[in-house]
Amino acid sequence: MANFLRRVVSELETPRAKRPFGSGWLSGSIGLLAGVTALLMVIVLRYPSLTSMPDLAPIHQMLFFKPVLYFVLISGYILAILSMTLRRQKTLGAAAMFTVLLASLVGMLPVRHQLHIDGVFFGLDFFILNALFMGVLFVPLERLFARNKDQTVFRDEWREDLFYYLVSSLLVQILTYLTLAPSNFVNSQGALGSVRAWVHGLPWLVQLLTVMFLTDLAQYWVHRAFHRIPWLWKFHAVHHSAKSMDWIAGARMHFLEIIVLRSLTATPMFVLGFDESAIQTYIY
Repeated sequence: MANFLRRVVSELETPRAKRPFGSGWLSGSIGLLAGVTALLMVIVLRYPSLTSMPDLAPIHQMLFFKPVLYFVLISGYILAILSMTLRRQKTLGAAAMFTVLLASLVGMLPVRHQLHIDGVFFGLDFFILNALFMGVLFVPLERLFARNKDQTVFRDEWREDLFYYLVSSLLVQILTYLTLAPSNFVNSQGALGSVRAWVHGLPWLVQLLTVMFLTDLAQYWVHRAFHRIPWLWKFHAVHHSAKSMDWIAGARMHFLEIIVLRSLTATPMFVLGFDESAIQTYIY
């Protein structure tokens, strides 16, 4: 199995000159992506209490969710066959077919866990939505406006950056808790009641602009501190260790930096009493 996975990775990292259009590489790669996506989606549906963010639960209940899942499965199946037909090396097509069939089998299992909003969960659905949205948005732009035309999607170190992206998404619960901890502590002291009431009474647009200004200002100074203070730089250096730059390289951050940066950046937003809709507008 380990040898097969190494062959899959080697196939994905095939230089562009050795995989021209019509060689089956593109269909195999997209088919594998479809298979992995479908597999993760059915895992979320089968074990929602362990793998799903409560905030995303309404999406799973929408009428379009299962048709989209079926479309992803069928697309992966067709692309896997196409890749195995076109490509001399059958690894990508076989991997795509395997993940699609595995997703279909897992989808037949009964639901063992019901969704709840308490307890520990892993944000697998958050990872799926976030990675797909960002990938679909930035990969075409990077292909169109790339400074290095020879750099591929599966460039050096893509596995390391994907790992950081995955782990930070799976740990979204604990990261969110630690991010909000300083704000929750300040709010629990109740010393800013009059200030919070005054801020909450400002016009909505003024609140939104103020949230944007204060949050970006806090992020700037925290980021600057990570560059200027030697012991903080040791953590921030992880972010600058990528040898190739693309959309996913930004996910390479030390977990301590994620906690410190997010918590201090979010403190003005959650402490000063801004309207919740203004905060949500800024976040989204």
